[in-house]
Amino acid sequence: MRAIVCNTFGPPSSLTLEEVTLPEPGPKEVVVTVKASGVNFPDTLIIQGLYQFKPELPFTPGSDVSGIVKSVGEAVDPVRPGDEVFGFVLNGAFAEEVIVPANACFLKPPQMEHAIAASFMMAYGTSYHALKDRGQLKKGETLLVLGASGGVGLAAVALGKLMGATVIAAASTDDKLALCAEYGADVLINYTKEDLKSAIKKNTDGKGVDVVYDPVGGDYSEAAIRGMAWGGRYLIVGFAAGNIPKIALNLPLLKGCALVGVFWGSFAMKSPGQNQKNTMDLMKWYADGRIRPHIHQRYSLKEVPVALDDMMHRRVKGKAVIEMEEQ
Repeated sequence: MRAIVCNTFGPPSSLTLEEVTLPEPGPKEVVVTVKASGVNFPDTLIIQGLYQFKPELPFTPGSDVSGIVKSVGEAVDPVRPGDEVFGFVLNGAFAEEVIVPANACFLKPPQMEHAIAASFMMAYGTSYHALKDRGQLKKGETLLVLGASGGVGLAAVALGKLMGATVIAAASTDDKLALCAEYGADVLINYTKEDLKSAIKKNTDGKGVDVVYDPVGGDYSEAAIRGMAWGGRYLIVGFAAGNIPKIALNLPLLKGCALVGVFWGSFAMKSPGQNQKNTMDLMKWYADGRIRPHIHQRYSLKEVPVALDDMMHRRVKGKAVIEMEEQ
């Protein structure tokens, strides 16, 4: 089969499209014929050796996947060969076939196209786990989303609104903020034009925000913490800006706030039952038309380096998707 291969850590241009051995499922594993794969910002870090874990070289990147079950190993239930499914893997999704752990493989709703299904797990799974389990976001609270037009950010905007919060979306361009408004943001902050701390204060009547969702890191993290309300929760989701901020610990002390780590991938592996419950909530909301991933662009398998480069350089709003060509 064909697969994108990372032979050495480096930029997207160093990836190659190669013929590799077909996978065989082990116990509690499913082989999926891939129809679509989602592109996520962590993919750009993993191929550079900059993520929380480093796969053994060579490897195929890609985490979000949707497709058709080809074969199953022992002790797999309920999916069977021929079922249309979606799920997630640590890596391997940018290929024509991939092994998916059975507890991370879900039956795809018939009305959901593969490209949408492949846009779902990382973005909405991360954001729902962050807001519900880690941030304990309550109806009537104020949520600030940094990097709000990205895949996880836009999901957080939509879910925050659905959960009854007043949502403040912060992003770097007016064009990106316009998309956030379409997904339910109540207040828009362009942090290249406005001072973030001052804008938060102005838009909350000086109270501050109850929950901050931060997949960006970098220069805006401290300003967001300074704009928090007493007893707030600051959700550390990722560092898309490229550098990990160093926060003075007197700030959470003075605010009485909590700095909370969010690592959905580990949560999904360590608590598959709770993750499955979250996924069922998301599937119901999708079926009801209350949430919908935004697809920025569709790329072919050979265009994975282009898609990752677009992701690295902030050209993607919502989700980029890899679609397999029909053979």
